[in-house]
Amino acid sequence: MPLTPLPTPLQPEFLPLVHAVRDRLVNALGVRLHSLYLYGSVARATAQAGRSDLDLSLVLTGPLTPQEQQALERLRQQLQARHPVVSKIDFDLGELAQVLDPAQHDSWGYWLKHECRCLHGEDLGARFALFTPSPAIARALNGDYVQTLCDYALRIAQAGEPAERLRLQKEAARKLVRATHVLRTEADSHWPRSLEDYAAFFVQRHPDMAVQMDFFLVQARDPDADGSDFLHRLSTFTQWLQQCEQAGPPTP
Repeated sequence: MPLTPLPTPLQPEFLPLVHAVRDRLVNALGVRLHSLYLYGSVARATAQAGRSDLDLSLVLTGPLTPQEQQALERLRQQLQARHPVVSKIDFDLGELAQVLDPAQHDSWGYWLKHECRCLHGEDLGARFALFTPSPAIARALNGDYVQTLCDYALRIAQAGEPAERLRLQKEAARKLVRATHVLRTEADSHWPRSLEDYAAFFVQRHPDMAVQMDFFLVQARDPDADGSDFLHRLSTFTQWLQQCEQAGPPTP
């Protein structure tokens, strides 16, 4: 099956991987897979071979059984091991009813319309009108950051192997950099796309936090920090971000 036409061609070095992963998922899930989407640097054609992740959103027709979840995770690990052109393969799962729920309009709706490229099935993004960037969308996409980062902190503390700990630190740093967008205001018109965009957007508005942001931006690309130091910085920054969010935008 040919890939769905994309506005910007994918980088040639990633095409075999995208084809292989798509075909394996379609064969493995069959009618359980409603549609499949590519997002992140590979979708934007800005990925770096051997360093970037392959990020996919899977919209399912219904929930998977525990056995099906285990089989899908085994498949993800197999694909990741066979394709070193990316550092990791990630699957984000959603159910069709959830995706089309009006309550998910600002999260799933925006996500599929503006951040994803459909590789298989009906492109649900076509059901949504173009979105205007807003604080509501920023919160819908990142509102889970406190719990997510707490979960990462626990997994980092429990990681047995240095390689596993550094991988988790990379993921946590990426989540934190993007989560800073919850501080967006109605007056902001720019919408960041890359991690560097998010960092620059944040530092422009909070220059006193530039050093802290630089640390997490480095860790989001090439993690090398000591685990204890990383966890301390992660906790401190998360608390600061939460306090700023609760305080709301400054009064003019």
